[in-house]
Amino acid sequence: MPLPRRLLILGSTGSIGTQALDIVERSDELELVGLSAERSWEALVEQARAHGVSRIALADPIAGARAAEAWTDGEVLTGAEGLVRLVIESGAELVLNALVGSAGLGPTVATLGEGIDLALANKESLVVGGDLVTQLAEATGAQIIPVDSEHSALHQLIAGERAGTVDKLVLTASGGPFRGRTRDQLDDVTVEEALAHPTWAMGGKITIDSATLINKGLELIEAHHLFGTSYDRIDVVVHPQSIVHSYILLCDGAALAHLGYPDMRVPISYALHYPDRVDVPMRPLDLAEVGALTFEHVDTEAFPCLRLARDAARAGGTAPCVLNAANEVAVHAFLEIPAVIEAALERLPPGPVRAFESLYEADREARAVAAELIAVRA
Repeated sequence: MPLPRRLLILGSTGSIGTQALDIVERSDELELVGLSAERSWEALVEQARAHGVSRIALADPIAGARAAEAWTDGEVLTGAEGLVRLVIESGAELVLNALVGSAGLGPTVATLGEGIDLALANKESLVVGGDLVTQLAEATGAQIIPVDSEHSALHQLIAGERAGTVDKLVLTASGGPFRGRTRDQLDDVTVEEALAHPTWAMGGKITIDSATLINKGLELIEAHHLFGTSYDRIDVVVHPQSIVHSYILLCDGAALAHLGYPDMRVPISYALHYPDRVDVPMRPLDLAEVGALTFEHVDTEAFPCLRLARDAARAGGTAPCVLNAANEVAVHAFLEIPAVIEAALERLPPGPVRAFESLYEADREARAVAAELIAVRA
């Protein structure tokens, strides 16, 4: 019997991370060698004890200090440097990056730079890092296996097709809690309403992103980099039932779709066990029970974030980085998110990306501009 694959989970206390731990518990093929979180040190220490992990990392230094005081059974690393050390020194053969936001870029670069395979749930790594990240993977031979349900679906659908046969990729969107509302009806929505996602159970930031559809814009950019597909060959359609996770259009007129009940354990398991498949404890799809699947175009007038993301993607350079940073700041304030993103993109025209430092600088500038815009609007 082959040895278990050594797995490191970054962001283990979040939605993706906790579901990944559930999968690890059911598998003899995975061995945990490290865990990390942003600042939830108590939950992280509890996970480390439960899973026999001797090394953890916390991005927040204060949380790291508290964890080190409370947990003396292993080593606690802290800060961005601690996350990178955890990746490089853990001896992992696979890293699941489930961190939220652009904070995931550094660990992604460290993972791929070491030639370690990456199960990627942090879409911002590709939105911000773009071509530099994919070029790094190609240089070291490391694989990037997507964890997002839409990109996991596309990864599986494209795998069986020869180059040149796929005409278009189509990402599906549930439409979020505000599907069907007009632009005017969205002016006074609350955080509580935005967090009430109709089909998926996700973390707060991602749920808000889904409500504004910026999430789908980020996924469009991610798909471009993952699959080397031009933006005019990537579409988004609204599919409220969240049964079709994505589909592809082929050169002969056929379309292939990936279907299943919305359960993130399926794409997580696929990424952690790739290229193999293992049993996941969920009920099989019953289309007769579902009854009907419906689809509609995205209303970009009511949800301008998707249009802004596509425009930033086509502009290239540092524009996607600015888009992402402005969104992260605006989401935190939950204040006129599309307006803040659009104004930040106007204030900071796209510059060339010569190295990762260009992205970090663009990220810093965009956050400062977004914070200034929010202060004025508040």
